[in-house]
Amino acid sequence: MPTAPLRITVIGSGVIGLSAAHELAAAGHQVTVAYDQELAECVSSVAAAIWFPYHSENSPAADKLLADSLARFEQLSEHPETGIDLRRGLNVDHLPGADRSWTRIVAGTEEASREDLPNGAHAGVWATVPIITMSTYLGWLRGRVEELGADFAKGTVTDLAQLKGGADLVVLAAGLRGGELLGDDDTVYPIRGQVVRLANTKNLTQWLCDDNYPDGVSYIIPRREDIIVGGTDTANDWNREVEPQTSIDILERAATLVPELEGLEVLEHKVGLRPARETIRLEHVTGHPLPVIAAYGHGGAGVTLSWGTAQRVAELAAQLAGEPAS
Repeated sequence: MPTAPLRITVIGSGVIGLSAAHELAAAGHQVTVAYDQELAECVSSVAAAIWFPYHSENSPAADKLLADSLARFEQLSEHPETGIDLRRGLNVDHLPGADRSWTRIVAGTEEASREDLPNGAHAGVWATVPIITMSTYLGWLRGRVEELGADFAKGTVTDLAQLKGGADLVVLAAGLRGGELLGDDDTVYPIRGQVVRLANTKNLTQWLCDDNYPDGVSYIIPRREDIIVGGTDTANDWNREVEPQTSIDILERAATLVPELEGLEVLEHKVGLRPARETIRLEHVTGHPLPVIAAYGHGGAGVTLSWGTAQRVAELAAQLAGEPAS
């Protein structure tokens, strides 16, 4: 139990907010999650979701978040109800010099043979990593947060001063709105991602990612009952509408890489805006009506970094709870 349990409001009920709420409630704090979008509407629901540091900070601090998150996902994969599976797949390098720092964190990675690679690829790495069926996982995670005693309050927070008197601490996990709510950070920007969801009637399990495919980023992530096929990574694009030609292009690229996708039923087209920043903002923030922990700017790796971020949020909250009263 913390030295002094805090009343904590977590703003945001995406994967970062829910994970942080879980760790804070588990530590004995009184947690309320303030949210303005249902689970199916948040950007986390659009995630593929594969453990992979996509469009996020590359640093020793981020590596710790990655490693801590991977360890938790591997642990949770032992429980089928979480929606997490460990699956083998191929990450393709189309160009020399690709960043492979993530392979230091994943056990048992293997260099792909020339025969394994798509036409025109330079190299590739086989790896077994968590694949998360988000429709199952987000519901499971919210249920766990509720079981730990957290409350949920629907409504839009437009000013942190609204929470003064009702909370001792705010955790800001509001994605693209993080900088706006703090009022001192205009460095957050969207990276638009459009995907197609296919029925996995052929029971495919092997994933493939090619961030430098000549005609655009391409990834095929088979989950339990569907396959997420992407995608796009357009910076500073706020368009939330599905572009039909983009979907056609996505499927054509994917079928070239994985011919088994041909003929699979299209279940859905989805768009999400990844909340990007040059560096993840994960720190105490002063100068506001009440103490704030910022936890945003994860780019396309919100799921991938979620548990490590949540653990760090809990550590920062513990520092505040352990301070003597002024």
